[in-house]
Amino acid sequence: MNRRGPIVAGVAVAVLAALAVLLLLLPKVRQVGEAREELAAAQEQEQSLQNQLRALQEAREEAPRVRDAIRRLETQVPPTADLPGMIRLLAGAADRAAVDFFSVAPGTPTAAEAGFSVVPAQIQVTGGYFSLDEFLYRLETLPRAAKVTSLQISPGGGEGTAGQLSMQLSVEFYTTDTSAGPGSAPGPSEGAAAAATVPAGG
Repeated sequence: MNRRGPIVAGVAVAVLAALAVLLLLLPKVRQVGEAREELAAAQEQEQSLQNQLRALQEAREEAPRVRDAIRRLETQVPPTADLPGMIRLLAGAADRAAVDFFSVAPGTPTAAEAGFSVVPAQIQVTGGYFSLDEFLYRLETLPRAAKVTSLQISPGGGEGTAGQLSMQLSVEFYTTDTSAGPGSAPGPSEGAAAAATVPAGG
C-alpha cells in the first residue's frame, strides 16, 4: 500500500497537469484556427479587390474609345427622328454631287422590334451618270446610317435632257427613339411626309 500511494499520487498529478495543459492550449488552438480563417478571408478579399482594381483601370483606359464609339453611334442612329437634319444631309450630298434635280419625301417613323425606329424616305435624283454615281457614294458615306432598299434608274426624259438619268430610291434611316416619331419637327403628323425639293445648286 505504501508503494502504491506515491504511484497513485503521481498519476493524479500527471492527469491534473494534462488537464491543465489542455485547458490552457485548447483556447489558443481555437484562436489560431480562427486567425487562419480570418487570414484566408482577408487574402481572398484582397485578391477580389485587386481584380476589381484591374477591371477599373482597364475600363478607364477604354473609356475614351467607348465614348468615341457612343458618339459615332448617336450620330449614325440619333436619339430622335430629326427629319430636318436628315433632309439637310441629303441636300448637301445632292449639292456636292452636282445633280440637276433632287427631292426627298420622308415617311412617318415606325417602331421596329430591335429597339429602334425606322424612318423611310423616297428620294428622286436627276442628272448625268457620274452625278448619280457620286450621289450614291455620298449617300453611303453619310454621317447618319442609311440603307437603300430599292433603286430604279430611267432616262431623264424631257426636252434638252439628253444623257440625263432619273433615279428613284427607297431609303431607310434609323433612330433609337422607339416612340415612332417624337423629336421630328414640326412633328410626324404635320411634317413627316412633306417633300423637300432642291434645284441644281440649291
